[in-house]
Amino acid sequence: MPKQRLINARRVVVKLGSNVITAKNSLNLELIESISSQISHLMDNGVEVILVSSGAMAAGLRKMGMDRRPDEIPKRQAISAIGQCGLMNAYEKSFGQFNKKVAQILLTAEDLNNRKRYLNARNTLHTLIKWKVVPIINENDTIMVEEIKLGDNDNLAAMITLLMDADFLFILTDIEGLYNKDPRQHSDAKLIPRVTRFKKEIEDFASDIPGTLGTGGMLSKIQAAQKVTSAGIPMIVARGNIPSVLLHLFNGKEYGTYFVPKKEKMPSRKCWIAHTLASKGSLVIDDGAVRAVRQNGKSLLAIGILAVEGYFEEGAAVSFKTAANEIVGIGLVNYRSFDINLIKGLKTSQIEGCLGDKHYDEVIHRNNLALNYS
Repeated sequence: MPKQRLINARRVVVKLGSNVITAKNSLNLELIESISSQISHLMDNGVEVILVSSGAMAAGLRKMGMDRRPDEIPKRQAISAIGQCGLMNAYEKSFGQFNKKVAQILLTAEDLNNRKRYLNARNTLHTLIKWKVVPIINENDTIMVEEIKLGDNDNLAAMITLLMDADFLFILTDIEGLYNKDPRQHSDAKLIPRVTRFKKEIEDFASDIPGTLGTGGMLSKIQAAQKVTSAGIPMIVARGNIPSVLLHLFNGKEYGTYFVPKKEKMPSRKCWIAHTLASKGSLVIDDGAVRAVRQNGKSLLAIGILAVEGYFEEGAAVSFKTAANEIVGIGLVNYRSFDINLIKGLKTSQIEGCLGDKHYDEVIHRNNLALNYS
């Protein structure tokens, strides 16, 4: 149950959504002060807190006297750049009332896909936490293009939770949690208090509950929950404007929807591979290879590969799947796609004869692969 896990929680991530932090295209300063107060209280009681916050666009619109988001991407990026200053200023003032300092961190997918930059970001966050500074994280919208876009702040919050090996993720939004239908349109909608398995009907429920101001709707929250719970980390989606919602949750009050984690935590490197890296191609593998990696924890060998899809270099993240197109997992390949095409179906002892040399026995070593979490 969440109460037992929160008693022992020493590091948590809190994600604050656009629909909670904004009010009529401006920042909800009362809510920001409330969240700052709650986070400060938790920190004073020994809990490390990392905040992922939306709201830069709304703050920028207010500063520029605009009532709607521009359609053109450069203008939207400019508005976000203007608004990010206002957002951080609001947080700095609010946390300052409770003798807390804040730090701004803006990230793109490139920062998390590159292992060195990923570890650098983690080291920076560790330092801020050690100094009792509140890290406030957002996607770097001002330079965002599709190739480096994280997607939404629900996804970013999940990645940060994994990056920092946090004990809990809270996503605070504008409705109570996951319902079986949109409660804003259906009076008979029922709250789902607990999710233990991600059945298709769960995603169907979430797909029918869109966001309004934010990019994330309920489906993105389900996807975030899939990431963190597969790594053994619990998550709660709850209404963010409930007075002292975080403190009540820590005191055992049950709000929203609780996503139950798997019993075993995934190692940090495998979390990075499974949930942060974008696949550059695919390998189709036979039934024997599926059993080897799924049931026996083995590496993926050339003999079990049936086909190669896409073009990629050595070290790239590549998914592997069954002939029926079921994704089995993702891993870092030891050979480029051209070479895998040549050695697919061969025994390990035959690789050198085919390629002229053999740097690795495995196409994907078991330490560099992660099985599908869905």
